[in-house]
Amino acid sequence: MKLSEFKYNLPKNSIAKFPIDPRNNSNLMVIDRETGEIEEMIFKDIVNLFQKGDCIVLNETKVFPARIFGKKEKTNAQIEVMLLRELKAEEKFWEVQVEPARKVRIGNKIYFDGNKFFCEINDNTTSRGRTVVFTYDGDIFDILQKLGEMPLPEYLKREPTEFDKVSYQCVFANPNNLASIAPPSAGLHFTTDMIEHLEDKGVRVAKVNVNIGHGVFDKIEVEDLTKHRMNSEYFEVTRENSEKINKTLKAKKNVYAIGSSVVRALESSVLTSGTVKPNKGWTDKFIFPPFNFKITTRLLTNFHQPSSPSLFLTAAFAGKENTIKAYKRAIKNNYRFLCYGDALLIK
Repeated sequence: MKLSEFKYNLPKNSIAKFPIDPRNNSNLMVIDRETGEIEEMIFKDIVNLFQKGDCIVLNETKVFPARIFGKKEKTNAQIEVMLLRELKAEEKFWEVQVEPARKVRIGNKIYFDGNKFFCEINDNTTSRGRTVVFTYDGDIFDILQKLGEMPLPEYLKREPTEFDKVSYQCVFANPNNLASIAPPSAGLHFTTDMIEHLEDKGVRVAKVNVNIGHGVFDKIEVEDLTKHRMNSEYFEVTRENSEKINKTLKAKKNVYAIGSSVVRALESSVLTSGTVKPNKGWTDKFIFPPFNFKITTRLLTNFHQPSSPSLFLTAAFAGKENTIKAYKRAIKNNYRFLCYGDALLIK
């Protein structure tokens, strides 16, 4: 499978800059991967597609306000710092991105909040990437809640608002899993009432935790997909939740993965018996066609950027022709794309 086979033109006016309110009022396209048949509905009606005994698997990670602004020592130049992931908590050692990168070199210090705390550049990782050591008192996440901005993706081309602190989170996000710079966008469509309705129907609700990093925004640049390397993401699948999923598989009911991050966690935790094992660690699994899915039987996702890892995961599940067909129809019918956009269910 080649990169060029999945390139498509994404019109600028197809990119949703703001979410639909209420969040479950977005469009939902449903495609049958066996027949290629497509149905269109409003997202809140997805609850009618679930049956008793099915399992919905959610990624309960929470997005933290990861973007902060500081001043470089001596020059006072304003530097934007995006915290990507904590590498060593005890050493306050982080991987970050900086902007403008040309002004930030190894050994430089960047001061924040009127010089109340700072970070020192330890090393370069990519053109904009750095590793840094912070110096601060207290809990970095408490500090970020006061000073940080939500790390909206660049393609939105707007500044974050206070509203984004709510809308750029899933309603089922767990405050104890505050570690992602992006939400599982497929989960943004759900309301608390919808999840309660599913539970009332006898649908199992399982949760995993996947810390979503900047790899979700990376564009693939190699024509040979086997040469692409995903950035690693930390994930956890507990025994309790693996048992819920395995009971569903044993009963030959459907496992609905809500977002590509959930798929990566589940398909990184497969036993030879074709069941899910309790698991935690780092995964760099890049899923692209062809791929034999062992756990996921239904996939809910959004409409993704050209050449993105999530687009290839979608194509691996739906099939190349079905994916192209769905995307062409979505553009023609004015669907809203990317993180704040509409949803696609593949069954």
